[in-house]
Amino acid sequence: MLQVSFIVALAGLAATWSAGPTPIAPGFAPRMFTRGAERMPYRIFVPDETARRQPLPLVVWLHGAGGLGTDNVAQISVGGNDKGSGLWIRPDVQAKFPAFVIAPQTSTPWGAPSEEGLNNNGRLVIELIESLAQEFQIDRTRVYVLGQSLGGIGVWDLISKRPDVFAAAVPLCAKGDPKRIATAVDVKVWVFHGAKDAGMPVDNARAMVAALKAAGGTVKYTEYADLGHDVWTRAFSGPELPTWLFAQRRPSSHCDGLCR
Repeated sequence: MLQVSFIVALAGLAATWSAGPTPIAPGFAPRMFTRGAERMPYRIFVPDETARRQPLPLVVWLHGAGGLGTDNVAQISVGGNDKGSGLWIRPDVQAKFPAFVIAPQTSTPWGAPSEEGLNNNGRLVIELIESLAQEFQIDRTRVYVLGQSLGGIGVWDLISKRPDVFAAAVPLCAKGDPKRIATAVDVKVWVFHGAKDAGMPVDNARAMVAALKAAGGTVKYTEYADLGHDVWTRAFSGPELPTWLFAQRRPSSHCDGLCR
């Protein structure tokens, strides 16, 4: 069991990102997001120049435990993270749904569901999104966050504490706090879980879905009766998820001045 100390006190320092030429397709380019002494490695996919003539969606991938580290590689290559991050930059998906894609990396958990506010990693992800929106033409009504296992916990945490940022979310094989999720009523959510998951019991996923529906939220739920924890391969195997995800848009009136 991974034991960490959550950092909750942050200095009010301006965020910056690594200098260098704008990365272009066909693959992920490495970058480093920094704020004072804090650093978060991330990979970014930037669509070609033709696609970037108009504002495009942003897909945020939060890795699972296999991606933990600081090498800026494992989050797109290990433990199913290659499928979670790689789906969105596939040529066939980008041809139909051009989008920016980022995969940040951390060596500690993404979220702290039992705490009132975001942990340090969650705050850095939000600030990274804000910095990229200053650099690129990102459609702020179409920012999506997805993650598996440890990353899925971060997805639930982010949309419950900063629902104003995201149009849609996809937590896979993860757990959250049903008492907090009502705040995400305006975020469209598709949950994937395995009925045989021993590490993340399915009861919590069902409770999260029920709580969000009770609050009036729009949520899809796919439960695989024959699967345990590794639901991502099946979830990402068909065209349904990309089609659903890119159809989601946050009303500009709900963006509290953040959308543009």
